[in-house]
Amino acid sequence: MSNFPRLQKALSRQGIHVSFRDGIYDIHNAHAAASILLPASLPLEQKAVTQLLEFASVADPQGHGAVCKACATPDFHPGSIAPVGAVVATSRDFVIPAAIGTDINCGIRIMRTGLNLAQAEAHKSSIIAKLKRAILENGRDVPVRSAGFRALFDDGPASFLELLPELGLWRAADRDQLQRELAACVGLDSFQGDARYGPEALMQSREIVRPPSAAELGGGNHFLEFNVVDAIFDRHAAYEAGLKKGDITVMIHTGSRDVGFYVGRRWMDLAKQEWPQGLKHPSHGLYGLSGHLAAEYLKAMGVAARYAWFNRMALGEIVRQQLADIAAPDASAVIVDVPHNVVLQEGEFNVHRKGSTPAHDGQWALIPGSMGDHSYLVKGLGHEDWLRSCSHGAGRQVRRQDTRRMKQPLVDTVWQCITLREERLIEEAPSAYKPVGPVLQAQEQAGLIRASVRLKPWLTFKA
Repeated sequence: MSNFPRLQKALSRQGIHVSFRDGIYDIHNAHAAASILLPASLPLEQKAVTQLLEFASVADPQGHGAVCKACATPDFHPGSIAPVGAVVATSRDFVIPAAIGTDINCGIRIMRTGLNLAQAEAHKSSIIAKLKRAILENGRDVPVRSAGFRALFDDGPASFLELLPELGLWRAADRDQLQRELAACVGLDSFQGDARYGPEALMQSREIVRPPSAAELGGGNHFLEFNVVDAIFDRHAAYEAGLKKGDITVMIHTGSRDVGFYVGRRWMDLAKQEWPQGLKHPSHGLYGLSGHLAAEYLKAMGVAARYAWFNRMALGEIVRQQLADIAAPDASAVIVDVPHNVVLQEGEFNVHRKGSTPAHDGQWALIPGSMGDHSYLVKGLGHEDWLRSCSHGAGRQVRRQDTRRMKQPLVDTVWQCITLREERLIEEAPSAYKPVGPVLQAQEQAGLIRASVRLKPWLTFKA
């Protein structure tokens, strides 16, 4: 809090009033108000505050929709337009495409592998070599029927799985298990879709396509990471997840890749084009869509969201098959697949989560730390004041472009990062992120979540 009086004064000059009590910042200006859950030990950034209030002030200029509530979780920090860690509820007939952007349904899947640490250590060099080739060196074969993508976008994942070809990655796939695991994917059954909004390249006339972004991690903070269960705080929840101390899990963090970019960019442009002629444009560049266009955006967003599910599912299947000679495929299972960059219709609201995670009562969520730090499998408590949400991680405290000034790459004798780009070791180093401990503790104390299992990193793969 040492910088709070200075920050308070600077924000006041912008017409923003901020107060702090019991770990919560309340902010407001003449147009909007919001709450931020952030422990006093972590910095509150002026730009993020400004962005959150801009986000909260978006409304249809003709009065057909508006933001109803805005808040932020402790991984709160500035984004390109909307701040990361933001949760904003709008009326059901109103959406803000730029609030989600192009990384639609970026999320994390966590799976049991059926291995314990001793077994994994005995095969460590083989695991590294196989996954490096498959994930980082493009050694994967992920064929998909064009009709399968059309079914995915029109009908949903279950129909897509029925159309998987007996080729490449899918030859050894247990299709029944993949169907059962759909139930572990948070929000997946609520996404709408329409193949009209999908990229034509995925639905060509030829039978089989192999999209370059299929089973792709992408850059930035995306990763595939093996973890060790090193602490259990809730033995009943751990039993439910099928985990015990020493077990190896794998987390997969990625999104909709080029499909999300295709959909997100088009709809952000459309929202801007729909702004009434002759009316001054908002300086923050956030535009809403109401009525029919809001409903159509949710279908288009659903197309990208379903593709993100496919992406994480395919990566998980690659892991299963690469471990098949040391762990039985039927010993692995998805614990949860949870989004953190999407609009979900919940009750009377469209809940926009930008780098924040659904945390409904009894629902699994994931809070990964920075690269090399602990991650946590948690249960949501469904706190209404925070729109039944929690953070999606620890949150950056150094912008990625500013990490170039950091000279020391990350080195650890127990945990290892495998990457083809050494700059990732600096860009994603723990010092570039907030410590996950205070972020987790603040949310437990406020009643957003309850920690169940702590995970320690063992191997991380980054593109």
